[in-house]
Amino acid sequence: AKRFVCFQPAIAVGNVAQLAVDLIVSTLSMKRVGYMHTDCLVPMVGPNPYATSAEDAGEIHTTAEGICHNFFYRSRSVLNMQKKSWFVLTSEFSRTVVLSSSHAYQRDDQQLKGTPLRYLVTPAMRTASGPALTELGWMEMERLSPFPGLVEAVPRLSIPGGGVTKGLFTDGCQEELCLAVVLVFCSEGDNVPDAFTLVNHLNEWLLLKRGAQKWKVPGSWRLLFGSSHPPSIF
Repeated sequence: AKRFVCFQPAIAVGNVAQLAVDLIVSTLSMKRVGYMHTDCLVPMVGPNPYATSAEDAGEIHTTAEGICHNFFYRSRSVLNMQKKSWFVLTSEFSRTVVLSSSHAYQRDDQQLKGTPLRYLVTPAMRTASGPALTELGWMEMERLSPFPGLVEAVPRLSIPGGGVTKGLFTDGCQEELCLAVVLVFCSEGDNVPDAFTLVNHLNEWLLLKRGAQKWKVPGSWRLLFGSSHPPSIF
């Protein structure tokens, strides 16, 4: 795993991270490489969400599958967060990128300026990729006063609506992992545009797709908001 990047989608506002990873998996045509055995995964089976032809559309898949070096977790628990950190630490990935989102309505005044995208890096990642991110002009997530208007308060990191994102980042700093968080401020609703915004931003750094290649939308998105209304009701 030392040659690979691990993408961890955090369960957060609008499920933007999961949608973003859907685009990455579909565009890069990533293949299944194994299964994850953990009680943090909800037992579920179904068709391949990334199938593009009848050849593989009939296969049965589970939530425990690892698609190349992207892994999907569905639990918010503290135990799950600890298992995630342990998995990343023992797998020795070259880099780990946590994709996430945060409530747009809870932004501080200074966060309303410029792009809605932010990043965080552990000390190890700052050494490895900090200059590159600075050169790209990315904005780092601000540390804010817990009491707005009280300048004497010590600024702290807050990611409202970000689920386990802050916990994973904190663990990454403590374990000296080469880890980055890339997130977008957004609101609940149709978050497909936010997912495209997030992956386009990530692509500036990691160059996931070639040149003018477009992001490939997975077939599973056709029913992202459920099926259409039955004509018989009219």
